Amino acid sequence: MRRLIGLAAFLVSVSLGFAERGMADEPSAAVQAGPRALSRAFRLAAAKATESVVTVFAYGPAAGTESVDAKADPLEGRGDETERNEGGDVGPTPPPRTGSGGQNLVVSGLGSGVIFSADGLIVTNNHVVAGAQRVVVQLFDQTELEVQKVSGDADSDIAVLRVDSPEPLKAATLGDSESLEIGDWVLAIGSPFKLEATVSAGIISAKNRSILRIRRGRLLQTDAAINPGNSGGALIDLDGDVIGINTAIATRSGSYQGIGFAIPISQVAWIADELSSHGKVRRAAMGIRLADLNKPVATKLNLPIGMGVLVYQVIGKSAAAQAGIEPLDVIIEFAGERVRQASDLQEIVERKPIGSVQKIKVARGQQEIDLEVRLAPSEDPTETKDTNPTADAPKSEAKD
Repeated sequence: MRRLIGLAAFLVSVSLGFAERGMADEPSAAVQAGPRALSRAFRLAAAKATESVVTVFAYGPAAGTESVDAKADPLEGRGDETERNEGGDVGPTPPPRTGSGGQNLVVSGLGSGVIFSADGLIVTNNHVVAGAQRVVVQLFDQTELEVQKVSGDADSDIAVLRVDSPEPLKAATLGDSESLEIGDWVLAIGSPFKLEATVSAGIISAKNRSILRIRRGRLLQTDAAINPGNSGGALIDLDGDVIGINTAIATRSGSYQGIGFAIPISQVAWIADELSSHGKVRRAAMGIRLADLNKPVATKLNLPIGMGVLVYQVIGKSAAAQAGIEPLDVIIEFAGERVRQASDLQEIVERKPIGSVQKIKVARGQQEIDLEVRLAPSEDPTETKDTNPTADAPKSEAKD
């Protein structure tokens, strides 16, 4: 009897040993679930957005043509180049075309674009199409459409293209770039080296970046692979919604080195609406120079870090000067919104209607002062024409 019990125990231990080895040899479903779910999210997001991304061909004269590139920026190495051949083109070379005057045109710039509306509004980077005599977009199904109108804004590096299509185009779904956090997964879609509909994955590496080439706006930084030809393409979230337009890379080789930049879609949407409606971006201004109250600045002025935005210069006779804003004022609120960074304040101001009167709260010494400022155009911050005759004149009120 004891022998039978011992044999049974031995068999049980052997069977358990085999089971344990089997579990070790094959990953459990729980272990595989995470990567498989992420892979599925990538597939679904790419499938949703890819058909809304186009390839953009810019054409210029065949003789003496220069690439339609961003100029080299010593801080970023080089911008996201459009057609420089550093890495060797892999995709087919587009054929030459004829210009309106009968001259031969060749590809002078190549990039990507995102379909914003079914009736033919496409967004890309301004540096892709700047100076081009003819622009053609190629859809996901290889259909080519001639661009009828180009409107661009060099300050933000955004351009809108208008095409006529016999069939409604597949417009992208726009996401919420304001809710993004560092570490969020993103996909970049575009035509690097003429390889259309290429998808790469990465994360949001940083927010609120700035580079010299783009004078207006803050950028998202990502490590999703962005290469020559990706300019103007989509940066999407895991829902397949566009949260940015790829615009530049920091590189020493001319190609991907892990640092790319995209324009947040909240900014792009406003610029695209301005360009499509007015042919230019109308930006409001007050006529002041600003600085963040970071630790060094705040410590020097004996002010709380991040309490607001420091005014360090007021342009004479500008909208700000007429409103009573003074150097070393700290702007706490503008149009009812709390502000802590200069870039935030600039973004809020420039989107308000030119000529409108906006409330502003500043800290001056131990006082908080309420002011009203009539916004001027950014081209001339001293032009404070009243577009609303019933509006009250700027005034101030001191508070203890």
